[in-house]
Amino acid sequence: MDDDWKPLLSSEQTCESNCQRDSTDCLDSKTKRPFHVEPRNIVKDDPQEKVSSEASILNSRVHYYGRLTGSSDRLLSPPDHVIPQPEDIYIYSPLGTAFKVKGGEGASKNPSIVTIFAIWNTMMGTSILSIPWGIKQAGFTLGVLILSAMGLLTLYCCYRVLKSPKSIPYIDTSDWEFPDVCKYYFGKFGQLSSLVFSTVSLIGAMVVYWVLMSNFLYNTGKFVYNYEHNISDPEFGTNISVICPYQSHNKTMEVGISSNNDTSDALFDFWWSKTNTIPFYLIILLLPLLNFRSASFFARFTFLGTISVMYLIFLVTWKAIQLGFHLEFHWFHSNQFFVAEFRALFPQLTGVLTLAFFIHNCIITLMKNNRHQENNIRDLSVAYLLVGLTYLYVGVLIFAAFPSPPFSKDCIEPNFLDNFPSSDILVFIARACLLFQMTSVYPLLGYLARVQIMGYLFGNHYPSFFHVITLNIFVVAAGVLMARFYPDIGSIIRYSGATCGLALVFIFPALVHMISLKRQGELKWPSALFHSLLILLGIANLLGQFFM
Repeated sequence: MDDDWKPLLSSEQTCESNCQRDSTDCLDSKTKRPFHVEPRNIVKDDPQEKVSSEASILNSRVHYYGRLTGSSDRLLSPPDHVIPQPEDIYIYSPLGTAFKVKGGEGASKNPSIVTIFAIWNTMMGTSILSIPWGIKQAGFTLGVLILSAMGLLTLYCCYRVLKSPKSIPYIDTSDWEFPDVCKYYFGKFGQLSSLVFSTVSLIGAMVVYWVLMSNFLYNTGKFVYNYEHNISDPEFGTNISVICPYQSHNKTMEVGISSNNDTSDALFDFWWSKTNTIPFYLIILLLPLLNFRSASFFARFTFLGTISVMYLIFLVTWKAIQLGFHLEFHWFHSNQFFVAEFRALFPQLTGVLTLAFFIHNCIITLMKNNRHQENNIRDLSVAYLLVGLTYLYVGVLIFAAFPSPPFSKDCIEPNFLDNFPSSDILVFIARACLLFQMTSVYPLLGYLARVQIMGYLFGNHYPSFFHVITLNIFVVAAGVLMARFYPDIGSIIRYSGATCGLALVFIFPALVHMISLKRQGELKWPSALFHSLLILLGIANLLGQFFM
C-alpha cells in the first residue's frame, strides 16, 4: 500500500542510483512531469469533483511508465507522445482532482521582440552620457571604428557565455548561471573571481549613479532657484546655449540676445554645492532605501529607463538640428578648435565601451525567458546591433553638433549634459527624469550587490539588519567620497568597466571555450590563437586605463 503513495514519474532511489553512476539524465525534467488532462476535464471551483474516465486512463498509462522507470534501462522512461507539452501540464492529486500548473515550464516566455528590447534596455545605462566624451578622447574617426569593433568583440564574448553551459557534458545545466560554469572549470577560485568582478561592476555603477544624482539634483535645484529669482544663463537664438564649464575663462557662446550676468545668492551657493553638500544630502534619501529586505517595489519603475533613453535620443536630435554640424578632419594633429581623428587616448573609450556593452553576467537569465530558444543567437545579435546604433547616434551627433568655433571639441564633458546650462528647459527635463529613474534603480543595484556578497559570505541574503546596514554604509561612503573628491564619471566608468570586463568579458569566456574544446579534442591552433588574443586585449584594456 505504501507504494501507491510514491511519486509517479520519479523515484528517489532511481535518481540517486543514476547520479552515483554519473547518469546524464538524473535531473531530466521529463521524468518528473505530472500527467495531462483535457481542459474540459479540469476542476474549476469544486475541489471534490473527480476527473473523467478519459483522464483516469491517461493517468494509469503514465503511472505504468512511472513504475517502469525503476529499471536501470532508461529506454523504459515515458515516451514523448505520452508526456504532455509544458503548457498542458496539470497536477493530479491523490483524490483524483486535476489543477492547472501556473508559472511552470513553458510559462512567462517572451517573444523575440520583447527579449531584444529587454537586452537593449538593460545595457542602456549611464555609459550613454559618456560616449561623446569617449569619441572625443579617441578622435572622431578612430572612435567610430573602436565603437563598432568593441561591439562585435563583446557580442562574440557574450555569445560564448550564453553557450558555455551547453558545452558541459553529463550534467544538467539548465538552471546554471555563468558563475556556476566558472566553478565547474576553475573550482572555487573561478566562482569567487566571477563573483568579485560582478560585484565590482555593480558597486562601480552605484558610485557613478551617486555622482550623477548629485549632479542632476544640483542642476535641478539651481534651475528652480534661478527661475524664482529671474537669474538666467547666457543664451543665444531661442533658449539655446552651450557652455564649457572647465574652460579657464568659462566662455559662453552668445548669439542674438545678451546674457543675464546676475550672480546667485552667496548663501544658496554655500548650501547648494555640487560637491560639498549635495552628495551628503542624498544619504538622507537613499541610505534608508537600501535596507529594504526586498527590492520588488523599486523594480516597478524600471520602465523609466526606457523613457529616459528615448527622451535623450529626442534631446540629442533636437540639439543637433538647432546647432548644426561643426566638423573638420585633421588626421593626426589637433588645432585650436578640433581634435585629431586618431588620438593616443583611445584606451579611455575602450574602457567606457567595455561597461557600455556589458551584460555578460545576466545574459543567460535573460535568454532563458525567450520563447524560441533556437533564435537566441539572432536575438542577441539584433539587440547588440540596436545598442551599438544607439551609442553611435548619440555619440556622433553630440560630437558633430558641438559648436567649434568658438569652443574646442576638447570642451565635451564626460557627462555631455554638463555642456548645457541649468537654465535650458529641455535639459532640465532630462536631468529631472534621469534623477528620478536613478533614485529608483539605485536601491535595486544595492539589493543585487547585497545578495551576491551576503549570499556568498553568510548563505543568507539578509543575515541581520546590522550586517546589511554595515555593508550599505560602506557602499554609500564610496559614492559620497567619489562625488566629493573625484566626480569624473568618465574615469569611473572606464576603470570599473575595464576591471570587470577583464574577467567576465574577455578572460573567462575565452578560457572556458578553449578548455571545453580541448577536452573534446577539437581545439585547433587558429581558435587557440584568436581566444588568446582576446585575453591579451582584456589585459591591455585594463592596463591602458592607468597610462592614458
